[in-house]
Amino acid sequence: MKFFVDTADIDAIAELNATGMVDGVTTNPSLILKSGRDILEVTREICALVDGPVSAEVVSLEADDMIAEGRKLAKIAPNIAVKVPLTWAGLKTCKTLTDEGHMVNVTLCFSANQALLAAKAGATFISPFVGRLDDINMDGMDLISDIRAIYDNFGFETQILVASVRTVNQVTQSALIGADVITAPPSVLKKLADHPLTDAGLAAFMADWAKTGQKIL
Repeated sequence: MKFFVDTADIDAIAELNATGMVDGVTTNPSLILKSGRDILEVTREICALVDGPVSAEVVSLEADDMIAEGRKLAKIAPNIAVKVPLTWAGLKTCKTLTDEGHMVNVTLCFSANQALLAAKAGATFISPFVGRLDDINMDGMDLISDIRAIYDNFGFETQILVASVRTVNQVTQSALIGADVITAPPSVLKKLADHPLTDAGLAAFMADWAKTGQKIL
């Protein structure tokens, strides 16, 4: 499973990228706002930093404007994935940009029917938001299972990019279901390495090592 990091923080991306754990990056208007950077400038910098897809989102609501924005964003770098919302205008934009050879990430997906439409429109990625479904007492992982089954039934090549990931358990469940990608904030990705038994074991080893009085360096 691929790991995308969900942030526009250059330093955070660089830190994780150095470990080999970054297969791509996702951004959105809220993350751009948080970065305090110009969208074209920070997106260009991210694209130069990572080899994988970098999602940059359109902000218009009408298809013609979305298409124009998508074409402009796609010119930033070859690894741009234009991010569009799962609306009819977004689906039209997806079809147009996909036909032109651009990667497209269809976002704000909350149902299997929406995911089916995105695949038929040629989306490179579909982004179901599991955390937001959990917020309204629905099981986001049920949606991932449904999409996986539908895509496998009909041979769709659209990759399932699990978004709104908030816990390490959601990462595990996504991997078990067979999602292609998860995108998560740096804090969640870092927590994947945490385990109390690892911490306890390391502390015991260090205590015993100190008693030997030895050094390696």
